[in-house]
Amino acid sequence: MVMEIDEKYFKDWKNREELAEAMVPIIGRLYRDREIICTIFNRSLVHQSTIDILRVHRYARQIIENELWVTDTFPMLQAIERLDLAPGRIDLAKLVIAARQQKVVDLDAFVAEQLAELNVGGRHQLSEPRDLVLYGFGRIGRLLARILIDQAGGGSKLRLRAAVVRRGSEDDLVKRASLLRRDSVHGHFHGTITVDEAENAIIANGNVMRIIYADAPDKIDYTQYGINNAILIDNTGKWRDREGLGLHLKSKGISQVMLTAPGKGDVPNVVYGVNNHDITADERIFSAASCTTNAIVPVLKAVNDRFGIACGHVETCHSYTNDQNLIDNYHKKNRRGRSAALNMVITETGAAKAVAKALPELTGKLTGNAIRVPTPNVSLAILNLTLNQATSVEELNTYLRDISLNSPLQEQIDYTNSPDIVSTDMVGSRYAGVVDSLATIVDGNRCVLYVWYDNEYGYSYQVVRFVEEIAGLKLVNYPR
Repeated sequence: MVMEIDEKYFKDWKNREELAEAMVPIIGRLYRDREIICTIFNRSLVHQSTIDILRVHRYARQIIENELWVTDTFPMLQAIERLDLAPGRIDLAKLVIAARQQKVVDLDAFVAEQLAELNVGGRHQLSEPRDLVLYGFGRIGRLLARILIDQAGGGSKLRLRAAVVRRGSEDDLVKRASLLRRDSVHGHFHGTITVDEAENAIIANGNVMRIIYADAPDKIDYTQYGINNAILIDNTGKWRDREGLGLHLKSKGISQVMLTAPGKGDVPNVVYGVNNHDITADERIFSAASCTTNAIVPVLKAVNDRFGIACGHVETCHSYTNDQNLIDNYHKKNRRGRSAALNMVITETGAAKAVAKALPELTGKLTGNAIRVPTPNVSLAILNLTLNQATSVEELNTYLRDISLNSPLQEQIDYTNSPDIVSTDMVGSRYAGVVDSLATIVDGNRCVLYVWYDNEYGYSYQVVRFVEEIAGLKLVNYPR
C-alpha cells in the first residue's frame, strides 16, 4: 500500500512535468513571433524552466485556495496558439477559472470569445524597434540591461544599443561584461555574454550593446553608432533638474530622457501605474521617482480610493546602498558615514513628500523616515495610516488581494499570505511592492500595512514599464 501511494505521487509528478515541458516551446513561439506574454496570475511564463512553470502553478493556491493544474492550462495554451492574435498579455489562470465557472465544453470557441479583441491578426506594435541608451552602468543600469535583453523577444520592440560610462581601466570592457554576467544578489545572467573588442561592445543573448566612453552628456554623437531617436535612461543621479538632464538632448540621436531618481524642479515624477497618464505628449524629460515612492504610492492609492486616508506615517527599513560607507569614514550626511554592513542607520527619506507629486490628494497628510539596515537588497515599508472609515483585517486584505489580481495596479501591487516570508524571498520580485497580508494590523480606522519591495529589481521593472509606454508599447491584460 505504501509503495502504491509513493508510485501514485511520482507518476503524477512525471505527468505534470511532461506537460510543462510541452508548454515551453509554445510560450516561446507566442512571445518571439507574436509578442504575446503568457502569465499565471500576472506572473510571466516567458523564459521560465519546466520547474519554474510548475512552481508558478503551485503559487495559485495562495490566490484561489485551490490547485491550478497544467492539465487545465496546457489545452488553454494550445487553443491560444491556434488563433491569429495581436500582441498582448494573456493570463492562463484567469481563463481557466472563467472556463470552470461557465462549465465550458468547446474550449476553442471559449478562448476565441475571451480574446476577441486580440483575435485580429498578428502584427507588431512598433513599425521599427526603438533605440535605448543607458547613461551609467551601475546597480540599476545593469539590472535594466538584464530586463531589456530578456524582453527583447523577436527584436521588434525596445532595443538596447549602448551604455555610456567613464573608462575605468585598460580592461574596462571585460570588467563591465563580467559585472553584467555575475551578480552577488541576483545571480548569474540568464544567457550568454561575450565581448567584441573591435566594436567595444558586450554581446548579450545576441544583443549588441556598445560601451561608449564619455565625460559629459552633451558631447556624444550617438548617430555615428547608428543610434537615432533614442530614449536615454540616466541612472547616474548626477543631473536631476531639467537643465542638467536637458544636456542629454543636445547630443545627436537622443530624443527623450528618463531619470532613475527623484527629479527636481518641474521634472515630472512618475510612478508608473498611478500618474503616468498625466504626462503630455510633448514632454521630453521624465523622472521615474524613487524605489520607495514606487513601492508605497500604488498601495496608498488603492487604500485611499476605497477607505480614504486622513493622515499617516511611512517608515522604511531600507537595504544599504553605495551612498553609504562600507566601514566608518567621513560622509557629508549625518550617520551615513558609519559602517553600512554593521549598523542600522536612521536617516531621512523624501518618499513621504514625494507621494504628493503622484497623489496630490495626500499632500500634507504623510510623514516619513528611514532606517538603513545591513542587508544588500530588499526593503520594507511600514505604512501606519489613519483612515476615514473603520475596517477590519479581513476586509482590508481581501480588497488589496483583489487589487493585485484584477485592477489597473495589478502589475505594481503583489500580495502574499505566506507565514514564513522574509526579505530574501523577495529578491527578484517584478512588482513595485508586495503586501504582506499576515502582518496587517487593523484597529477601527487605524491600520498598519507592511509592504516588501526589491528596491533594485522591482524598481527597474517599473522603469522599463514606463519606458515601454513612452515608446508606444503597452500590452493589455486579457481576459478583461
